[in-house]
Amino acid sequence: MTRVAAIDCGTNSIRLLVTDIDDGGQHDLHREMRVVRLGEGVDRTGSLAAQAIARTRDALDDYAATSRQLQVARTRMVATSASRDADNADDFRAMVHDILGVEPEVISGDEEAALSFAGATRGLHPSEGPFLVMDIGGGSTEVVLGDRAVTAALSVDVGCVRLTERHLHSDPPTDIEVAAAVDDIDAAIQRIQAAVPVEQARTAVGLAGSVTTIAALALGLSSYDRAQIHLSRLTPVEIEKVTTQVLGMTRADRGDLSVMHPGRIDVIGAGALILRTLVDRLALTEVLVSEADILDGIAWSLNA
Repeated sequence: MTRVAAIDCGTNSIRLLVTDIDDGGQHDLHREMRVVRLGEGVDRTGSLAAQAIARTRDALDDYAATSRQLQVARTRMVATSASRDADNADDFRAMVHDILGVEPEVISGDEEAALSFAGATRGLHPSEGPFLVMDIGGGSTEVVLGDRAVTAALSVDVGCVRLTERHLHSDPPTDIEVAAAVDDIDAAIQRIQAAVPVEQARTAVGLAGSVTTIAALALGLSSYDRAQIHLSRLTPVEIEKVTTQVLGMTRADRGDLSVMHPGRIDVIGAGALILRTLVDRLALTEVLVSEADILDGIAWSLNA
């Protein structure tokens, strides 16, 4: 049995999983998520903002302390969309190494897709495959097809933070802003359809905070409950209802929703819009919601 720490640093959030991995399974000791918005403004400036790096440094200091306390043997940190695109990514990597003692891996979109697929599908029954995994992040969305392994994948620069900063400026967003965002999503979906034979999938799986928050709202939960959300199923009608709801609300009203993490208040509309448009354009009849994702994939990669 190996005790590992997996860290996923995305455009919107940074997450830690400390777990014991062995041939029999995964035994989680600690999960934590903080919204640090590392990708703040990166779509416009091309650089990681100093304040965003500072927020991430604070979270990493705490994650390193937790890992030491739990006597972690191996650590892997994966940094995705924002740090992949930034022109000052070298400075970011140096800061991470100083704190964690390991180099952060600024992975490609294909690597991100493979880790997301591995984490999401490991606990699913093979009879439900082939799987179409949709990982809606802050800066990018990965769409991955596979059974026991990935057969096709594409990462597109459409995520909830990126779309919000590009288009959804009003409170609540205007119809014109929403239409512009949908145009961006449609262009990305055309690329997905050209690269990924989505019609081969038996089960569509949705990952990441936008999807799980939509599921929590559709389920009518009084508080965010990971156990109830994991492996719940969303219909197109439910997704449409929640998307219309959050796009029609002000930020203040969204903040009053009991399941809404404060760091998702301003970007959940864009996240819901991405999911709704994917479901509509790909003619999906249902989305299986998974709380297992790239973080779990990173942990299992340490047992290889």
